[in-house]
Amino acid sequence: MRDVARLAGVATSTVSRALARPGRVSEATRCRILAAAEQLGYVPNAAARNLRVGASNIVMAVLSEPAIANGASQVVPEVLQSVAATLSDNGFNLLIAGRNRSAAAEKHIPDLAVGGIVRGAILIGAAELPSHGQRSLANAGIPIVSVLQDRSAAGIPSVIADDRKAMREAVLHLIGLGHRSFFYIAGPAGSYHEAERSGGLAEALAAAGLPDRAVVRHGGGHAFQDGFESGIDAARAWLALAARPTAAVACWDDAAIAFMSTVRPQGVAVPGDLSVLGFDGVPVGAFCEPPLATLRQPTAELGAKAAEILLMLLDRDAAAPPLRTTLPNQLLLRASTTAPKTGGRRPRRAP
Repeated sequence: MRDVARLAGVATSTVSRALARPGRVSEATRCRILAAAEQLGYVPNAAARNLRVGASNIVMAVLSEPAIANGASQVVPEVLQSVAATLSDNGFNLLIAGRNRSAAAEKHIPDLAVGGIVRGAILIGAAELPSHGQRSLANAGIPIVSVLQDRSAAGIPSVIADDRKAMREAVLHLIGLGHRSFFYIAGPAGSYHEAERSGGLAEALAAAGLPDRAVVRHGGGHAFQDGFESGIDAARAWLALAARPTAAVACWDDAAIAFMSTVRPQGVAVPGDLSVLGFDGVPVGAFCEPPLATLRQPTAELGAKAAEILLMLLDRDAAAPPLRTTLPNQLLLRASTTAPKTGGRRPRRAP
């Protein structure tokens, strides 16, 4: 590091700040230091740094296993990529810890925190905080941020999307088109996202003065990772109904895509006979036939904001971050929704 400082014409402490916390030095100085480090082939010794400053530069992302392998939905991988990029830009490395419900995994995760291996943790959709015996991630003494799931009531800063509000506004849009009967494909029972999204649907029906019987609910037994199976089961249930609702709303896109792909070969015109709406905004939805109307989650923004809040918690000089940060979803109106054949409005396809 002293060699890099001499070549760059700065103090050794400036080199340390530039490599560990880039935001603490000017961009011109940082570029000069990086160029000198590249020329000399200098690589910081992480172990030595940790011994010197008494703190790790590793942040742990805790995933609810198997969060990575979840069909067409890429919400968790996209959030994770944004978290990693933001941390890397600020001199931190990311360690991914997947929960597999085994005793070894439940013990290993809090041990990493208690043993000083990791400096902080970001919970990405994890349903519970790992614990083993008297040790828990919750009392490991490191800052924790939750993303995708609201844990603010437990005192954990949380970064979430406005799922309830977004679903309410999307269903009100369908009601505005003339739909008065709905088929809802529910997410996993007990899921935070299922509660928020079904709650938004219920609020929209209430706001429009529609009774509870205006919606037929199906599902709840599948995990998010089993979205395709859930959509197929729901399609079969909808096809078997004597009075079929004119709009199908799915808790997540995987189920909506499989649902739509199952009913169309049975002679159901989408959106002529049935409008279909998903949730998550997976990229493949734009290439379905017809393209799937959906609510896009701000995955990159969610991950970056969660990492930024954790960095604030790690910086003793920074102001206290908000306990809850809510970002908006985006309604993507595509050709899978239109007015019903009978509903008081002339059919109109979304662009």
